[in-house]
Amino acid sequence: MKKILLALITVVLIMSCKTENKKEVQSPITEVTPVTQIDLTTYPQAYQEVLAAHGGLAQWNAMQSLTFKMPKENGDEIHTTDLKTRDVIIETEKYQIGSHNGKVWLAQDSTYYPKERARFYHNLMFYFYTMPFILADDGIVYSETASLEKDGISYPGIKIAYQSNIGDSPDDEYILYYHPDTKKMEWLAYTVTRGQGSKSTDFHFIKYNKWQDVNGLLLPQELTWYNSEDNIPTEARGEPRVFTNVDIDASHMGADYYMIPDNGVYVDE
Repeated sequence: MKKILLALITVVLIMSCKTENKKEVQSPITEVTPVTQIDLTTYPQAYQEVLAAHGGLAQWNAMQSLTFKMPKENGDEIHTTDLKTRDVIIETEKYQIGSHNGKVWLAQDSTYYPKERARFYHNLMFYFYTMPFILADDGIVYSETASLEKDGISYPGIKIAYQSNIGDSPDDEYILYYHPDTKKMEWLAYTVTRGQGSKSTDFHFIKYNKWQDVNGLLLPQELTWYNSEDNIPTEARGEPRVFTNVDIDASHMGADYYMIPDNGVYVDE
């Protein structure tokens, strides 16, 4: 009997030690979010078809975090975003930009990145990268618009505007153009109004023609900015922006991951 009791105590101690060791390991928090049916009737039929062609809004809503690397001439950037809170952190060798609870911060050991540009940039690439899903956010108004005629193809368009006080630039407008056969997004037209105080009629263009399947979702592999004339894209402007090491899943990093570091400063203070 004593031998049995001693063996039981030994097993309990071993299990306790293993539990303590696990607590010391920092790792992403995994929450299995079930893919549930979503009422899509609030969205235009054309937009519903675009979402379905890219994996579906239900699959997108089941995801918790997104990470991608963006190789750049002056150093790679790694972008990580919490898809529910929209907290973000951009990591490079020379600086970090992040946001936590809506407050944007900048951390660097020397004056490398301009503080006044950090808020504008902190979620800029996230928005461009997460098309077309980001256009399903609350506070968006959809309307019809003329098709884009380009290279012998007529791309139907869906115009997007924002209700007042939505986001940092509620006067911005977007037009999602999709391929008439595949329903995949192919072009994005957008205006830039930050700091202008009024709407703009000058549209910029990005081509979305290379996609990658990540966890059941079609996400961009590269984006190409285009010059335009009379709000029509003409020729490519420079090399495509490439996205690598993409991960989107049901794990999140935890709120502390996005908190301002010791050498950080809030950009709006």
